[in-house]
Amino acid sequence: MKHVAWLLTLVLFSAVSFSQTNALNDGDWTKQSLVMKNTPEAEVMTRTGDIDNLNFLFPEGFNPFCGIATDSHDFPWETNVKDAKGTDCIMVPSSFNPESAPCGNDGYTGTTYGMDKKPEVITLPLDAVRNLEVHNAVLLMFVDDFQSPDFCSQFQMTINGKRFPEAEKLLNALRQGGPIGKLIIIPVTQNFYKTLHQDELKIFIDDPTTKAGDGFAIDFVKLLVNYKPEFACIGFINGTVVDQETGESIANASVEIPGFGTTTTRDDGTFTLEKLPAGTHVVFAYATGYESGASGADVWDDGGEEITIYLNRSDKFVNFNGQDLQEGESVVFNKILFDVNSSVLKTESKTELDKIVAFLKTNPTTKIELSGHTSSEGSRELNVELSFDRVNSCRDYIVSKGIDAGRIAIVGLGPDKPVASNDTEDARKQNRRVEMRILEL
Repeated sequence: MKHVAWLLTLVLFSAVSFSQTNALNDGDWTKQSLVMKNTPEAEVMTRTGDIDNLNFLFPEGFNPFCGIATDSHDFPWETNVKDAKGTDCIMVPSSFNPESAPCGNDGYTGTTYGMDKKPEVITLPLDAVRNLEVHNAVLLMFVDDFQSPDFCSQFQMTINGKRFPEAEKLLNALRQGGPIGKLIIIPVTQNFYKTLHQDELKIFIDDPTTKAGDGFAIDFVKLLVNYKPEFACIGFINGTVVDQETGESIANASVEIPGFGTTTTRDDGTFTLEKLPAGTHVVFAYATGYESGASGADVWDDGGEEITIYLNRSDKFVNFNGQDLQEGESVVFNKILFDVNSSVLKTESKTELDKIVAFLKTNPTTKIELSGHTSSEGSRELNVELSFDRVNSCRDYIVSKGIDAGRIAIVGLGPDKPVASNDTEDARKQNRRVEMRILEL
């Protein structure tokens, strides 16, 4: 009877739910897999999973792409065998152990543990992307019941078997008790652009280490390749960066949403990040003399959450090659060298990278960002790509020495952040550099 009732509910309400189809951006919401070219949002859109709120359906008029969370819903629920693999079903982290979960467990794990609910791969077709020159890409995921801050989970996300640390930061900041669903926006970092030329994009999310009881679900995953500013909904975030102990505002703090915007706090500690796609973001803040901080923030159509990011003063530092560094501070390397227009490391570069390896082994909790920079000769696009490939080579070398890839973020900035003019060769040499920034101690 329960199964019959569920089917009847789906029949009665599917017309309401799926009448909201946006044919231009997303096609038919009932499709389990769909590829569209030259939409108002992107050169290619590829999606896996129907758009139906885990089979609970969206209320009439609800737009899941505009950043508003759903109401809470019942669990567990009857799954539909026709749903795309990895969607519309409860998944329990593979490491979960009810006898030693560090912070207890949620209802998803409590009601479905032992029912073969391990995480599954979600696969998106990439045929339409294979011959494109990729300039940017973004993942939109409608996710449900991630609660790392409450249940002490540490989710890992891989794309075609390769760790995606930038996405992990967002997943591990979500609080979706209720359970509720919401859209998250994840810029695809440059190291995955070549992956988009493969046959399929395989996304896998799991917590394989902590034994935490934090079950989750995913309604759909949508990939936009060469996306345009015309997202379905655009909003902003206003916020303040504050000293946790004194309550005083912090001026000149760096604030960023990786892939979507950076800014600096004003004299009163406030900031604004504009023209953000609707959904849930994580905003990071850094200031000299403080530990880094972060806050989740929801963005909706023509609006957004006002947040406060609290930073704790810190006298902690790490020593790199005789230089004391706090979070947010950087070291410049001008001796990590490559041939012209090449990302192959010269032998002498490995001496510098070995210093980073030794540093990370000595400081096993430290996380860093490597940024690549070029001079201004040639096109900006090629320089950005080259600078990224170079720091990617650096990360590959460091990882080959036994360092966890999840501790190293990378970004290619090309000529965008020069430290000298590009008028002379000596100045251009200064701009051709790799920087290491301390993200977390």
